[in-house]
Amino acid sequence: MIGIRPYKITDANAILSWCQDEKAFYQWTAGVLGDYPITKNEFGFVESLMPFTAFDESEIVGFFTLRNPNESNESLDELRFGFVIVNPDKRGTGCGKAMIQLGLKFVFEIYGAKRASLGVFENNLAAYYCYKAVGFHDVIPVMPETYQILGEEWICKELMIENI
Repeated sequence: MIGIRPYKITDANAILSWCQDEKAFYQWTAGVLGDYPITKNEFGFVESLMPFTAFDESEIVGFFTLRNPNESNESLDELRFGFVIVNPDKRGTGCGKAMIQLGLKFVFEIYGAKRASLGVFENNLAAYYCYKAVGFHDVIPVMPETYQILGEEWICKELMIENI
């Protein structure tokens, strides 16, 4: 059984240990938190967002943040997931899907947002299919967001789900 709770600084070491190579790190952060590997202090940036930690009966199993993508708008029409990661030992077990579903309960039932969004790199198919399984659908942007990472151009897919 998966639960979520507010992130605690003591979670940082475990979360940071889940990215053991550059590609996985940049798939997770797009470099927003800094260059690989980041320090616990650099990871502290997530505390300026709405950070959550997922856990099971024995350990923390995942992490994500929520933020208002339109900070100039005080209403929470939309909340955006970011920095979504699952412990590699728990991937493929349904933990990620359960974590996102619980996050969506917060988005829609607690915060009252009308929709949730997120971005995922095209080269991160496991995450993409996890989000699709939860109910997110592709949004086709006029101009896809691209990043130069590790000498390659990475294209970010935009996904959204609306409260029905």
